[in-house]
Amino acid sequence: MRLTLTPGAMSQADIDALRAVGFDDAQITIAVQVVGYFNYINRVADALGVDPEPWMTLDKDRWLARKAHDWQQG
Repeated sequence: MRLTLTPGAMSQADIDALRAVGFDDAQITIAVQVVGYFNYINRVADALGVDPEPWMTLDKDRWLARKAHDWQQG
């Protein structure tokens, strides 16, 4: 959450907390890149006025039901 909301507040303590729960340096690097990419692409989409796809606007219950169905179908 901090990387998205207040990236300048990130510190060594954040890295240490991830290591403490079992992440290695490669996994931390990948996680940071994924979070950074999604933050970037969302800002680009917002700035250009890109509308979400219809499936992105489902209410929570319908979204969960759809995901459960997709999972059961394999």
